[in-house]
Amino acid sequence: MPEQYNKPALTFNQQLAQLKERGLQVKDEQEALRQLSSISYYRLSGYWYPFRQRNAAGKVSSNFIPGTTFDQVIQLYEFDRKLRSFVLDALERIEIAVRTRITYHMGHAYGAFAHLDKNNFHPKFDHVTWLAKLEDEVRRSSDEFIRHYQLKYSGFPHIPVWMLTEVVSFGALSFFFKGLLNDKKNGVEDKKAVANYFNLHHKRFGDWLHTLTYIRNVCAHHSRLWNRELAIRPDKSKDTLWLPPRTPRNDRIFYILLMLRHLQRCSGNGDHWASEVTDLLEPVAENPAYRAAMGMAPDWKEHPLWK
Repeated sequence: MPEQYNKPALTFNQQLAQLKERGLQVKDEQEALRQLSSISYYRLSGYWYPFRQRNAAGKVSSNFIPGTTFDQVIQLYEFDRKLRSFVLDALERIEIAVRTRITYHMGHAYGAFAHLDKNNFHPKFDHVTWLAKLEDEVRRSSDEFIRHYQLKYSGFPHIPVWMLTEVVSFGALSFFFKGLLNDKKNGVEDKKAVANYFNLHHKRFGDWLHTLTYIRNVCAHHSRLWNRELAIRPDKSKDTLWLPPRTPRNDRIFYILLMLRHLQRCSGNGDHWASEVTDLLEPVAENPAYRAAMGMAPDWKEHPLWK
């Protein structure tokens, strides 16, 4: 039966004293207190968790592995913070590319208001609910081009698809793609037309967009990427480059980095991004435990999808 939570709130000094009591080495106590007061004990706990001792049965205790330092924890935290910034940078480029490809295809295939016609989406797609959410986002937008359109043209909040895709969220964009038609028998392959640009089968591309929406939300909430088991992960591919041992796991951040690398390469960019991410990963990946926490093989730098 679950027990009642009764742990008290601790002052920053009490937090530091508790960490030291559990075996964490602290070289500069004033600096450690400053970090605890600006980052928080609970957030940092995700970075010192791997340094906690385990008993013979594998159960994690509150005590630290001898020799563990507060500086090691902060170094991991700073590494993860920089990694999130690189992931967000790639996601921005990819999101803009996806907006562009959906807008271009739908605008040319069905006109400026392609998204308003439910017949341009597959029958099981909840077009009414989706469109209502989009129009709500349009109404709440403070962008000048939206206000200009509202003043000059009739039909607001109905706006052209190339304006719409500039104000919707990544999640709504992913759902937009999910609703597109792909009926090869009747010669309508809208999903394929968009996904081909990214050199992916349309089903896999949709799966990736769903996963990347989750990753974007993780980053937006400043949550941990390092040593995170992904709650929403991409479906496993039959391609050996995406399978063990070349790519050990699909539920860790390195798999996501490979996805970002592929999608950026399809847009003709990402080489500089990959070089900077490699520089960030190298010192951390030298530690086998840290590397495994990210789902990386020992020869990760030679991965054909990363090079």
